[in-house]
Amino acid sequence: MAFLNPWASQQFKDYARLRDEFGIREFNFDLPDAPLLFRRGIIIGHRDFEMIYNRIIHGEKFAVLTGLMPSGRMHFGHKMTIEQVVYYQNHGGDVHIAVADIEAYASRGISLEKARKIALEEYVPSYIALGISPDRAEVYFQSKRKEVKDLAWKLGKKINLNEFMKIYGFGNEANMSHVFSPLIQVGDILHVQLDKFGGSRPTVVPVGVDQDPHLRLTRDLVDRWRMFSIVPRDGKVGVFYKGEDAARVLGKLKGRVEALGATVELNVPYRALYAAMDGDLYGNIRKINDVVIEYEREFNSFAFYEPTATYHRLITGLTGGKMSSSIPDSAVFLTDSPEEARRKLMRAKTGGGATLEEHRKNGGNPESCAVYEFLAYHLIRDDRYLQEIYDSCRAGSRICGKCKKEAANLVAEWMADFQEKREQAKELVGEIVKEY
Repeated sequence: MAFLNPWASQQFKDYARLRDEFGIREFNFDLPDAPLLFRRGIIIGHRDFEMIYNRIIHGEKFAVLTGLMPSGRMHFGHKMTIEQVVYYQNHGGDVHIAVADIEAYASRGISLEKARKIALEEYVPSYIALGISPDRAEVYFQSKRKEVKDLAWKLGKKINLNEFMKIYGFGNEANMSHVFSPLIQVGDILHVQLDKFGGSRPTVVPVGVDQDPHLRLTRDLVDRWRMFSIVPRDGKVGVFYKGEDAARVLGKLKGRVEALGATVELNVPYRALYAAMDGDLYGNIRKINDVVIEYEREFNSFAFYEPTATYHRLITGLTGGKMSSSIPDSAVFLTDSPEEARRKLMRAKTGGGATLEEHRKNGGNPESCAVYEFLAYHLIRDDRYLQEIYDSCRAGSRICGKCKKEAANLVAEWMADFQEKREQAKELVGEIVKEY
């Protein structure tokens, strides 16, 4: 696979190969109070999550950036992202939610007015009902936030059209608004580090694997604009300067790094500073990077932390393939009635045998079952009980009809409770939406 298409209805199975191909690292963190998405391997990878993990553990500030594409109805696939955002907010993250109205116009022809209506009526009440508190959270529109658009065209100076084509696979028929829209996403991700929106701090962006091109582009642009690079070197932390007047610049930095308790060695001909500190190497890199960014921002306004990303599996649609707003029976929408949600689960594709006899003899295949996946991702909180379902399905003793009925009852119960919360949440929309 040469590239990932963030706008296509892709479905992935071999996530290990994707990680290897695009340099995504396997997610393996022991988070406090970890929700089921983290416990069950649904979060399959990350980029530099150590930075956010340390912030959570030490109670330090960080930002969370997510976005919504206002082009259709919100479904359980979208719910997965918001549950991660809620977890981060509950553990110290301040939340920024972009309404991707520019991208919706560029890639799908949706007017800004229609995008606004969809966002405010379909998505935002559901976000609040799922647990996002208007306290330390905002929803904004790309088209109205000047800082996002300014960063897009300024940072875009560091990438050319040929590189864009390699990242996104744009063909000759692509309109230039669509080609430019990924830079708007760069502005989304990075502008939360501006002083007006919370200041310099690490940012985590939870996404499905299909959105990785936006993260790679943003991280590359941050690296190209930074005047320093920081890498481990022989058990020490190496800080390398890319600009002129290295003796003066590194000399000033040396004192700030020494204030952390580090022993610092300068190598001016190589424009390098080497710091040795007691403690965990990655933790030391984090501390030194904090100091370096604070120093660098005195003369480089584009000294940002590279965004951290987590990647989750894309939930299988109830009819097979990817869950999609454009295929109504493939998804349970958060505005479906409990009865409609129940109907969809009862008709969902399973991983059982072609006949009951075959299923009893050979067992089922929960790995390819949309119903089991729905139970695992959304409905069953008890890990031991979920394992019982898995084992009995594999053994052939649990038949598909039982799973469907249980899932249908659980989703209908969940939907009834959620709809009440959603109605109450409508009163809070004005508190979380920003008009700038």
